[in-house]
Amino acid sequence: MDDPLANLLPAIFHFSKIQATQLVLLLGIILFVGALGGWLFQKLKIPQVVGYIVMGILIGSSGFHILEPNVIAALDPISTVALSLIGFLIGGELKLNVIKKYGKQFISILLFEAITPAIVVGGIVTLVVWLFTKDITHAVSLGLLLGAICSATAPAATTDVLVEYRTRGPLTTTVYGIVAMDDAVALILYTIASTIVTPLIGGNSLGFLPQLLNIFRDIFGSLLIGGAFGFLLSLLTRRLINKEARILTFALGCLFLCTGVCETFNFDNILAAMSLGFVMVNFAPAKTKGVFPLVEKYTPPIYVLFFVLVGAKLNIWIITPFLGLIAIIYVLGRTLGKSIGSTFGAWLTKAPKTVQKYLPYCLLSQAGVAIGLSIAAGNDFADSIGPQILLIITATTFIVQLIGPVFVKIGVTKAGECGLNVTVEDIKKNSRVTDVMWGKEKVCNYDSPAIVNENDSLFTILNAFSRNQNLNYAVKNHQGKLVGTISLEHLKEVMQIGDFAESMLAMDIMDPVTITVKPSTTLPDAYQLFEENDLDAIPIEDTDGDTLGILEKTTVDHYLHTRIIELNRKLDELDN
Repeated sequence: MDDPLANLLPAIFHFSKIQATQLVLLLGIILFVGALGGWLFQKLKIPQVVGYIVMGILIGSSGFHILEPNVIAALDPISTVALSLIGFLIGGELKLNVIKKYGKQFISILLFEAITPAIVVGGIVTLVVWLFTKDITHAVSLGLLLGAICSATAPAATTDVLVEYRTRGPLTTTVYGIVAMDDAVALILYTIASTIVTPLIGGNSLGFLPQLLNIFRDIFGSLLIGGAFGFLLSLLTRRLINKEARILTFALGCLFLCTGVCETFNFDNILAAMSLGFVMVNFAPAKTKGVFPLVEKYTPPIYVLFFVLVGAKLNIWIITPFLGLIAIIYVLGRTLGKSIGSTFGAWLTKAPKTVQKYLPYCLLSQAGVAIGLSIAAGNDFADSIGPQILLIITATTFIVQLIGPVFVKIGVTKAGECGLNVTVEDIKKNSRVTDVMWGKEKVCNYDSPAIVNENDSLFTILNAFSRNQNLNYAVKNHQGKLVGTISLEHLKEVMQIGDFAESMLAMDIMDPVTITVKPSTTLPDAYQLFEENDLDAIPIEDTDGDTLGILEKTTVDHYLHTRIIELNRKLDELDN
């Protein structure tokens, strides 16, 4: 008689092998298709996140069904990881000095931008449904639940645009603060709404107090778990300065452990991840805070997977005309409510003008929490309005996930905050020697070219040094070609010779040229030449060998720091 186990093991092994192969293939398809969509939409001046979602729609439930619902469900851990990364990076933006400065402003805007759309959507939906059905109980119930759900704003699609366009300023700061907190308001509003609706139409929702206790348990439990892992990570990274690979490994390890614990005990992993990031940015040693750019550097593939799967989940063919009408009313009412609420809240707290004018553009996206609450409504009111709410939120998520990122881009662009979130390294990467040179014969802001002729006397050379801030000069021959360099230190040594030095010419004093740069040389390449050759200055020549001047390391440093000061001054102007 055959041993069943002997036959079963090869079958399991073969099945696992097929599944693993399919998984690798699917991930490859998702990444490739998503990256292609992001690139195409970016070329069209549309945020790349829209391209990810559109490509997901095409290969998912609404398109060619390359990703079937069971496959999408199996890939849910990717969404969990992506949301945790987003939460961690948002937490990194919530610095204590920012909260002290904008705390009251955040709370005012948060309450108005969350509660106002709930009132607007709830009222309009109730009226329209009553006019169509003449069933006031059904109308009020649907209005209350949709109003509560609409208050949530999706952090993922919003923050992805902020990162893509390198935004920085009061509007960006406010958006980070709002999207980090308004999910909690949505959960509380849903608790209140479902408690009112349950006795009206029936359902299996818990009472108000048990639901409220569960919410506070989720909120404070998540914050506690995230804070604990943040403290652990700060301890681990204290001794890992300049060891990027190990810091990144520990950071992702703690983040995933935190997420796993939250998933196991049914806590909110996004809130926990934000708490972890908040602890790191505010209480960890300053030198370990480089963990945030490290993590951010490796997030793009995860974001592509996440947003493609968001699009793949959406099925746009299951909406009836009546539900389609309610979905349109929901989107318009939510947009109107968010606009009125956020504008009024910003005006009330005397927020900067850019926040008052353009914050409504940045609060349209809806996803995770709204879908989660619609699923909860589908379970709590399965025999009445639950399925309708699920379909309406699915349809509206499809709409706002496409238009939301576009409006975020419009808002931050109009606010003048695009491209301001840059560091010295960013400026360096995008600059060349020609950017430091002002005109063909000027370097930085100096009034005369740092060039002498090979036949110039010592007196002429000393006079040139006295007129200029340069510590080094390039030497050219009568044809304008580069032949050497003279440094102030070298000149001091020559002066010690005595009277004989007065008869010396530049050609007698100069050092031969070994390294040169051209105007097109990038600043990172120039810095590499400085370091590799232990130089403080490098002569500049064009492609024909004509002398253009000399590039000093201190001059480049001055240029970079000047650019940073200019950007900070612009940010101060935006703040006021």
